[in-house]
Amino acid sequence: MAAERIGVVGAGLMGHGIAQVFACAGHAVAITDSDAEALASVPEHIAANLGALGEDPAPAEAIELAASIEAAVTGADVVFEAAYEDLELKRALFARMSRAAGPDTLLASNTSVISVTEIAAEAHDPARVVGTHWWNPPYLVPLVEVVQAERTSGETVEQMIGLLRRTGKLPVHVRRDVPGFVGNRLQHALWHEAMSLVEAGVCDAETVDLVVKNSFGLRMPALGPLEGADLVGLDLALAIHEYLIPRLDRSPAPASILREKVERGELGMKTGRGFREWTPEAARQTRERLLRHLISVTGGGRRDNEAQPA
Repeated sequence: MAAERIGVVGAGLMGHGIAQVFACAGHAVAITDSDAEALASVPEHIAANLGALGEDPAPAEAIELAASIEAAVTGADVVFEAAYEDLELKRALFARMSRAAGPDTLLASNTSVISVTEIAAEAHDPARVVGTHWWNPPYLVPLVEVVQAERTSGETVEQMIGLLRRTGKLPVHVRRDVPGFVGNRLQHALWHEAMSLVEAGVCDAETVDLVVKNSFGLRMPALGPLEGADLVGLDLALAIHEYLIPRLDRSPAPASILREKVERGELGMKTGRGFREWTPEAARQTRERLLRHLISVTGGGRRDNEAQPA
């Protein structure tokens, strides 16, 4: 099968990472961004990523830096939007992308939480719009959630899953368009309870992280949560849930401690303080530790395509 032509709208962390995946797989890729500086930096960022993996940086130079959305989208078989998480912005982008795209072009949003159905509301043909939630960094994390919106056609889903598989990713079909999809609903439920434990004085933030990383977190690469439930026995799981679930934080709002930290400007690594104190060196070491870990467990993002489920 001939390589598809790929368009990417948004040249930030996720956008240039998605462009890298397809360029390295031999696809023609065009990327655009309203920020000229961000767009110009794409080859440098991708070359640095490939250098860290010990791979040939040549694909970085093969990516076309398009001056407009129309230039990136026209003639593309598939377009990935990777803009800021703002519903109105994404709606406007999809309206514009769908006007410039060909009648058979697939249009995908990399939103991590927003309803794909709402994003596609002003698109010319919502049947061709699908969610593709990549994880950071997209060139290393194998999973992509393929989200079927209310008007996404089954053919669009199948085509996207096939493309991602051929590109070496692990696509999973999210059959209902719910906010946060699968991964972020699970991840942020854990974060919410972790913050609530700190807020209630049960333990400090360092203890929360130590507990997760050195207990059930060790099992999770080999044993998913429902496999774990089956392993221990659903009768035991039910007994624990009957006692524990009513005692978990049931607030429908973000944890107060999170809101208070944001209001004080304690935003995490980028400000030097969040739930933990972060010097520039400590933040750098943590990012490098994460990168080394992801490279070691994914083999630099390379996967056996034959082993990938839909």
